[in-house]
Amino acid sequence: MTVAATPAPSPATAGEQSGVRLARSRRNAELSLLLLAMVLVAAYGATVEANLLDTVTSDFWMPAAALGAVFLGLHLVIRFLAPFADPALLPAVALLNGLGVGFLRRIDLGEAPVADRENLAIFAGIGGRQLAWTLVSVILAAGLLALMRDHRSISRYAYTLGLAGIVLVMLPAVLPSSISEINGAKLWIRVGSFSIQPGEFAKLALLVFFAYYLVRKREVLSLASRRFLGIDFPRGRDLGPVVGVWLVSLLVLVFEKDLGTSLLYFGMFVVTLYIATERVSWLLIGLVLFFGGAYLAYVLGSTVGGPFANFYLRAEIWLDPFADPTDKGYQLVQGLLALGTGGLFGAGPGGGQPDILPEVQNDFIFAGLGEELGLFGLSALLVVYLLIVERGLRAALAVRDSFGKLLAGGLAFTLGLQVFVIVGGISKLIPLTGQTTPFLSAGGSSLMANWLLIAVLLRVSDGARRPLGAGAAKAARPAGGPPEQIHGAPTEVIKP
Repeated sequence: MTVAATPAPSPATAGEQSGVRLARSRRNAELSLLLLAMVLVAAYGATVEANLLDTVTSDFWMPAAALGAVFLGLHLVIRFLAPFADPALLPAVALLNGLGVGFLRRIDLGEAPVADRENLAIFAGIGGRQLAWTLVSVILAAGLLALMRDHRSISRYAYTLGLAGIVLVMLPAVLPSSISEINGAKLWIRVGSFSIQPGEFAKLALLVFFAYYLVRKREVLSLASRRFLGIDFPRGRDLGPVVGVWLVSLLVLVFEKDLGTSLLYFGMFVVTLYIATERVSWLLIGLVLFFGGAYLAYVLGSTVGGPFANFYLRAEIWLDPFADPTDKGYQLVQGLLALGTGGLFGAGPGGGQPDILPEVQNDFIFAGLGEELGLFGLSALLVVYLLIVERGLRAALAVRDSFGKLLAGGLAFTLGLQVFVIVGGISKLIPLTGQTTPFLSAGGSSLMANWLLIAVLLRVSDGARRPLGAGAAKAARPAGGPPEQIHGAPTEVIKP
């Protein structure tokens, strides 16, 4: 009997097969990390019960199990729809989301009557609502992955999304304060018991527009008119887009009375512009414009008042919160005391007094966690955020098209900037803002928007890590744009 010899695969084919096997194996790593994250969430819940109830109930694992089932569903969606996506993104976000639900449930346990604590249902209170919002948010993320099979397809709708983003940003400012203002910031739309923060979704829409616009205009914006102190500055005629976004950010600062949102929108545009042009001068111009505008708003608040008065008050509290520690400066003072009380190791999960902190479930959740986890615990949380940002930037570097680079880089920076704004506010580095801590704070708007952000990063990283021999789409030309050069290599971008 003659056995036909099987020809050995060519080096290219072998390399492609090896790359495919390696990329697909990362889903198992993702699953392992996800299970580890849920074990940590369950351990956190058990420790909370041990400190609050002096016992660990037989149901301590149920919130972690419910979250694990939700995240496992998204893992399966990623396994089939984005098999080459970064394996560290989902577990890192799941850990933050799970700890957020666990801390909110800890607040519910602390506020419940002692006799009812052991029987508190997993869907009861703020923690239960956050668990439900997590389910909705993960479903939306899975739906976006199913609808957006290629991140470049959303460039078709860049101008529509840009217009929608501006409308969403400015809508709370023009609505009556009775339905749009909470704690001095006009960021909400409230109808009865239902409320939504449209600005959380606006940042995603605006980032798509910024990425598309800057891909088309980056050659013009990269032109330099003069060199000063070793830095190439742009031509005066090219400052129009930056000045326009700066004016919009000042309008947000004045009429929506929120420094954090204003800084977030302007910052993500300037950084996306820097990524597109690689001109340090744009960062310097952005910093001068923003801080100059903030100082002008402060001066006008102290002299003119009116719409500038709220920002002036926040700045005064930031400068000296202990001047009125029982009234205007009470929230910031209590947050600083909580961080100081936590020390290096904290009081332990369930061992602190977060109920003393105003808005601990929203703006000051990081301070509440700091009291119980200490400096080391907060540093670990910040490292997880840093990992997510780093993975997003890695996807931006690896993806083959400029639109994807700007989109992923902008999304990663926006998430990092939002964390900086929150941590900077509670630690008195910058004035307090109305921003929520991503994946930790209570609230459906922030959670849904940030999970959609992660879904886009997963899609971009899938395109970046996909081997060319694994069925990746061939490069084509971007919608309405010319062929591009990326790091000196001729590259084309898919036209949706």
